[in-house]
Amino acid sequence: MKSRENLVRLKQFQVNEKRRRLTQLDTMIAEFERMADELDAQIVSEETKAGITDQSHFAYPTFAKAARLRRDNLRTSQNELAEQKAQAEADLAESEAELKKAEALEMRDGKRAGDGEASRAMVG
Repeated sequence: MKSRENLVRLKQFQVNEKRRRLTQLDTMIAEFERMADELDAQIVSEETKAGITDQSHFAYPTFAKAARLRRDNLRTSQNELAEQKAQAEADLAESEAELKKAEALEMRDGKRAGDGEASRAMVG
């Protein structure tokens, strides 16, 4: 019986860890989104100051080029994190299913133990 309790605790711990990981991924994705939006605003500002929006123009602002590159890298990282999040959600669903199975086994064992004690009390 004790081993079932330990199994349930282990499964609960795994579910909590997977939820924590999902929260971290959500936070990172949101932070990358915020940073990319700030870079977009800086790019527009630089282009407005220079009066040049054509990236192939020889006088296109260097800062805007660098900001575009950083923004694009952030977007790539954000997409990779979104893929990791999808996998983490699938892992969480699997862990939650395993936890439910373990809890059901523990309840079944507990009920069986309770039935055994009740029948012993009636006999004794």
